[in-house]
Amino acid sequence: QVQPVESGGGLVQAGDSLRLSCAASRRTFSGHAMGWFRQAPGKERTFVAAISWNGGRTTYADSVRGRFTISRDNDKNTVYLELNSLNPADTAVYYCAAAADLWGLGTAGETSYKYWGQGTQVTVSS
Repeated sequence: QVQPVESGGGLVQAGDSLRLSCAASRRTFSGHAMGWFRQAPGKERTFVAAISWNGGRTTYADSVRGRFTISRDNDKNTVYLELNSLNPADTAVYYCAAAADLWGLGTAGETSYKYWGQGTQVTVSS
């Protein structure tokens, strides 16, 4: 399986937390930067966070910095997104993506990513 697989979404209340997981094949994951994006209803998909191939560098969208944390476990070929202090504006389908190139630092640009998951729904009620 080449495409990553997300899990961990759900329905939560404002102020709650969630942890999303994204499992990928070793070929897709090892040596590749990983990113999280989201798409709210009726809106375009936007960047959320990215992590470099070795986990040494992370990048966040302004809207989530300080509330969300991206991390990776290279032994499990899995990337995580910890979502804290959720609010209704965070409601979206969250997508995980693997970068096309090796040894990358992780970027906000969608065109840098080659393999995309099917997404997991996060719904935050007020």
